[in-house]
Amino acid sequence: MNATDRLNQLLHQLIEKGASDLHLTSGAAPCLRVHGLLQRLQAETVDADLIRTMLQSICSEHQWQEFQDRHTVDIGYGTPDGERFRINAYHELGRPTIAARHLDQRMLSLEELHLPTAIGALSQFRSGLVLVTGATGSGKSTTLAALIDRINASRACHILTIEDPVEFVHQAKLGLVHHRELHTDVPSFAEAVRASLREDPDVILVGEMRDLETMRAALTAAETGHLVFSTLHTGEAIGCVERLIGSFPGDEQDVARHRIGMALRAVVAQHLIPVTKGRGRVPAVEILIVNPAVANMIANGKTRQIFSVMESGSNDGMQTLDQSLAGLVRDRLLSAEEALLHCHDPQAIDRLLNHGNRRIG
Repeated sequence: MNATDRLNQLLHQLIEKGASDLHLTSGAAPCLRVHGLLQRLQAETVDADLIRTMLQSICSEHQWQEFQDRHTVDIGYGTPDGERFRINAYHELGRPTIAARHLDQRMLSLEELHLPTAIGALSQFRSGLVLVTGATGSGKSTTLAALIDRINASRACHILTIEDPVEFVHQAKLGLVHHRELHTDVPSFAEAVRASLREDPDVILVGEMRDLETMRAALTAAETGHLVFSTLHTGEAIGCVERLIGSFPGDEQDVARHRIGMALRAVVAQHLIPVTKGRGRVPAVEILIVNPAVANMIANGKTRQIFSVMESGSNDGMQTLDQSLAGLVRDRLLSAEEALLHCHDPQAIDRLLNHGNRRIG
């Protein structure tokens, strides 16, 4: 069995066991992440030479050179049976290591993902910036894929995705979808976003706003009549807004606050939490909708006041993390103990659940 076949065999086991990730470490047996927990496979150990050969067999010349130069590389990889994976290779103690994430191409709906109905309304915006934030593995890409799929199915529009690597491949429905991959099709996120304005898009998905130039380009696109979706790695909605503003140099932040207040439409902050019964995880979701009051707070540097608007903004589709957790407990998807582990304010959770005649503790 050659190295590529061995890799495909391991990825097939990932699918069979319902895992999300595969980890290959030199000198150790492969590990899978199943429902958030690591499990070691009863399989032969893999050595550095095998991992290196596996990686080289699926890399383009550019990707292999990047790994040689930077000791890390991201790759989009499809197996012969049609499954798609995001593969990150990196060095650990000088040895190659692989982390592979399964990208389920079934395009689950927002309802199947157990996401709040308010998130579906984000697909109806015609312009502006929508951010989905959360830790690695919190489901950001899956949520964005579901939103793009909903737009694709309901609007005759041009959707352009810019990713590193391309994760979900959308087939044209009512919409026309083009995917652009970093280093394969475009040199950088920022250049791709700037170029996209000449490519007649209605909707632009920017895989990650990882630098200031990409943020500037995405804001410009949102300000000029395009609907832009992107991600940031922050834990909460308000923190996402503050990080976006804080990425601009000090002398630009006043202008940036006004631009962001005008262009930002919504922020979704996700956490995946193990369910009470059975296997799997459920999303706890914080939602910030940028209404005129919130836009004014952003523009005037009063972001910490936004939290109270979120607490009382259910009519606009807003909710805090604690409100989301309390709802999951009431729906018997989470235990009260699990909710307390992830909440911001245990007393707030208790008050929220008392309204539903269920006390926790």
